[in-house]
Amino acid sequence: MKPGRCFYVYNINIGCLYLIDDGGGSGLVFLKNPYVLTAAHFAAASLAVIIFLAIFEMVTQYKDWEEIKRGNVSVAMATGGKIFGICNIIRYSIQHNDGIGHTLLWSSYGFLLLLIAYFVFEFLTPMFKVDEEIAADNRAVGLLSMIISIAMSYVIGASII
Repeated sequence: MKPGRCFYVYNINIGCLYLIDDGGGSGLVFLKNPYVLTAAHFAAASLAVIIFLAIFEMVTQYKDWEEIKRGNVSVAMATGGKIFGICNIIRYSIQHNDGIGHTLLWSSYGFLLLLIAYFVFEFLTPMFKVDEEIAADNRAVGLLSMIISIAMSYVIGASII
């Protein structure tokens, strides 16, 4: 490189834009680019939500989007609660971590805890099967499932470092 020329390197792991100057002057200048970082977080979070919802759909006895298409309000409430819960956990992960890598790691861990909370809800209701009641459009169970997902996402999110 000729003296005085600069080039940019984006490090996705820590979400920062570096300006590297080989002109013998200031060396490495650290610049944060909030637009690039926001777009990176948005893309990573969107992909994570899609993956996490697909995993949730694998563990339930019903097909979320088919039931929603048929007008099943209970499934819509439960799925909406899952989406809100996942996004809330991702929000806390973004807020407490500098890089996309750590954000996704904590988001994945938070999702695992949210999934465990779903199984605990099923375990604590031995008088009925949560999945069957939601599939049968029992709105009380759908509402409770939504509230549990949302509430637990706040508990999980508060513990993310």
